[in-house]
Parts: sequence; C-alpha cells; structure tokens
Amino acid sequence: MGRNVMQTITEGYLDAPVFRIVSEVAKDLGVRAFVIGGYVRDCFLGRPGSDIDIVVEGSGIRLAEAVGKRVGSNVSVFKNFGTAMLHYKGVEVEFVGARRESYSHDSRKPIVEDGTLEEDQLRRDFTINAMAFSLQEEDYGALVDPFGGIRDLADGIIRTPLDPDQTYSDDPLRMLRAIRFASKLSTPEHSFRIVPESLDSMRRNASRLDILSKERIVEELNKMLVSPRPSMAFRLMDETTLLDHILPQLSKLKGVETVEGKGHKENFSHTLQVVDNVAKEEAGSEPNLWLRWAALLHDIGKPSTKKFVPGTGWTFYGHDIVGSRMVPKIFLSLKMPMNEKMKYVQKLVGLHLRPIALVDDGVTDSAVRRLLFDAGDDIDDLMVLCKADITSKNPAKVERLKKNFELVKEKIVEVEAKDAIRNFKNPITGDYIMDLFGIGPCNTIGILKEYVKEAILDGKIGNNFEEADSLMREKAAALGLFPKP
Repeated sequence: MGRNVMQTITEGYLDAPVFRIVSEVAKDLGVRAFVIGGYVRDCFLGRPGSDIDIVVEGSGIRLAEAVGKRVGSNVSVFKNFGTAMLHYKGVEVEFVGARRESYSHDSRKPIVEDGTLEEDQLRRDFTINAMAFSLQEEDYGALVDPFGGIRDLADGIIRTPLDPDQTYSDDPLRMLRAIRFASKLSTPEHSFRIVPESLDSMRRNASRLDILSKERIVEELNKMLVSPRPSMAFRLMDETTLLDHILPQLSKLKGVETVEGKGHKENFSHTLQVVDNVAKEEAGSEPNLWLRWAALLHDIGKPSTKKFVPGTGWTFYGHDIVGSRMVPKIFLSLKMPMNEKMKYVQKLVGLHLRPIALVDDGVTDSAVRRLLFDAGDDIDDLMVLCKADITSKNPAKVERLKKNFELVKEKIVEVEAKDAIRNFKNPITGDYIMDLFGIGPCNTIGILKEYVKEAILDGKIGNNFEEADSLMREKAAALGLFPKP
C-alpha cells in the first residue's frame, strides 16, 4: 500500500513540548513514531485535546519508558495490551506498537501481531481516525493519510478504511462508534453522516452485537446520551436496526395507531425530542447522564398501557407507574448499576407526570408539598425533565403550557420556603412515641407517625414539633393510648 504524505497547512498542532521530546527519543532508539487517531482528527476540527496517542514501529512500552526517564514522569505499563501511558505538562500520552490484527468469528478480541504504520492504520475503525502526524526529523509534522481521511473530515463523512462488512463483523462495537462519532462530531455548521454502504452493512451485521459485552455497549450509549443532540444517535440506531438488539423497549414506542380518525402522539419521536430538550437545558454545563437516561425511559411504559376509549381517544393511564417498574429490569438487562443511580432514574420516570398534573388541576399547597416530599433533592432535575416533556406541533400550546409550568415552579419555591418539605423529617420519631407512652415497637407507632406526616403534607398543621406533638397525642388518645405517668 502506498503512503499518501502531505504537509499540514495549519501550524500549531505539534507545539506541545512532548512531541519534540518523543521525536528525539524515538530517533535515539532507532524507531519511527507518529501521532495518530483522535488527536489528529480533532486538530483539523479546531478542538485539539489533551489525550495523545503515539504509535511506534517497534515497542511502544520501550519508547514510553525512555520518554518517561527523559522527562522524569512515571510510566504506567499495560503489558497485556502492549501499551504504556505517562502524563507530562498537562497532557496524557499513550504509546502502542504498530500492529496488524485478525479476528475469529465468535469474538471481537483480535489476534495481534507486530506491524507497520500502514498496517496499523488499516486496522483503524474510520478514515478520519486513521490519520497520523509524522514525528520523524526529516518530515516532522507531515500528515500520513492513506485513506483520504482529511477529505472525509472536510466532507463530514464517516467511512471505514476496509470493506464495512469486514470492519463491523470483526468488531461490531465499531457500528456503535460510527453512530456515536456522527452524533458527537456534528455541529450546526458542519454535520457528519455515515456513508450508505456502511449503514447497509450495519443492518446486515446487527446480530453481531450479541458477541459484545453489555458493559461496552452501555459505554457507547452513555457517550451518545451526553452528546449535544442525542436524538441523532438513537435515530441512526433505529434506522440500522441496532436499537432492536440493544433497547427493544424503546423500539416499541414507534408508530402511530389511528381509530375512528383519532391518532396518538408518535412516542418514539417525542421521546427523542425530550432527550434533546434536556440536552439544550444543560448546554454549557456538565451533562447529567442519569437525567438523560430518565428522559430516554420516561415514556417506556406507554406501549403496554395504550388503550383507545370511544369518545375520548387514546389513553396511557398508569404508564408512569408501569415505566417506573420497568427501569430496574432494563438496567439489569444492560448490566447497568443497580444502585442509587438506577433508583434516581426510576424515581424520575415514576414522577414525571406529577408537575404537569399540577398545571392541569390547579396548584394547591397540599399537592405541591406531596410532590416536594416524594421528589426530595431531585425536585430540580424532575422539573427540568417535565419542562422538556412539553412538546407539541402547536407552538401556541407549548407556550401556554410553559407559562403555566412557570407558575408551578414559583409555587414550589414559595411552599418550600414556607414549609421546608423537600428534605422532610417527621418531627415525631418512633423513639419519642415509645418513651412517651412506655411501649415497645408495634404497628401503633407507624400509625401515629403516618397520621402526623399526612396532616403536615395536607397543611392541617405546620411542620414543627409543637403542632405535631399535640396532634399525635390526640390521635393516640383516640386509639386508647395515653402518656405514662
């Protein structure tokens, strides 16, 4: 294979001191070194990062250790992968020896052998990730681009160096990476697309996802979700049938059914719009991955609750509760964390209709208190989700709902400031009841605490010990319970 070498036309890509140091040390060792992959791609996109990959025609570990010795940095060696890494002046540099790969049909783990730069570039996933900068003294900074990656980058194209069937069959994770890059790299000014032959290949190879670990799949999903416009990635997964293999529950949201001339909202498109709306709300701040998962799954219970009621139309009664119950099963199937992160998503899915209901029914202090009590510290995230859930093709309707929604937010602030319900703690404790009445653990304690809690949430008494204690004693007397002498 011939090498297509052209001089870079933009300066500044290799200004960091580490590049000259690697160049000099590689020369001393008699090996050739190149900057490769994402750093090169992102330089041309005007957003160079601090993670640098160096490929060496020789031992990457040996070069890393020699560079580490030169600059006085510790080197982390990963012998199983033939890689090494060091940090120097704010950048992370990973070294690997150039290699060629071959695959067996039932595994994405390759058989790896030493290779040349050209062979290493050939094994890369996409042309835009196969470009390299030379660190040799004689052509320092030259672009080594055998597959036209610079042209594809300019044209906004995601394309594999090899036949896509071979690339995706060998390592099916690359199908998800293609989709993730199309979503991640696209901007309003410069969009990226996957070439048609690659999309066709994904459809043919979709079942190859079965050989991947759930953890690797979820890693890609998470990266898609925190991109500026996640809907692009999920539409591409749907278009290529990959979604059916990963999140079939989401695929079931697709389509509109019509009875007696009445149709319902296309829930798949709506869901993706909600996720995008959350992303817009978070623009400029650190993305909340789990809030975006909640947005993605908020209507997951609709297919099983869909019902046509003559004279009324389509209903999805209880889809919030059903969806909440589905969340743990989905997390478990994807081997996602079953800890407080799952519970957070489950809570938001289960509560996502509550603020909207306050808009429809008129806002009462009691209803707001109960929402604050149930949402706790997640009330702000819930409100972001609920605002994002306001979608319609009728701009006037959206504007009206958003104005009403702002009234609910104001009422929440007002009630929270007055009653401090968000982190509600019952003024009456079980220990206090047992000590006051001289009783041991029993159901009566729960009855009294619940009675006080409901009275506070209903606004019958204030959220303070004096009023709570007085009411609790009245209820206890009605149950035939009196303070010990």
